[in-house]
Amino acid sequence: MTEPVLDVTWMDDGLCLGLDPDVFFPSEGSTAQDVAKAKAVCALCKVREDCFEYAMANREKHGVWGGTSPRDRGSIWRRERLARRAKAS
Repeated sequence: MTEPVLDVTWMDDGLCLGLDPDVFFPSEGSTAQDVAKAKAVCALCKVREDCFEYAMANREKHGVWGGTSPRDRGSIWRRERLARRAKAS
């Protein structure tokens, strides 16, 4: 398992800084278009990879981080878990 990321200095350079957090943390029942708005901001952000790595390492289950939704990250976690199991066999 990846160690949690504690250094968040990269956040100061995120395009999301100062934007409405509701854009990046859509409520239950939000549409794909709502998530796409956040992902569009992430697509232009220079710290997108740091943000994604933070979300993965800290198992962020809510919000759009590094251009990924909770569903996206869940899929990635499952693939990584399956790859580790296959490697261990």
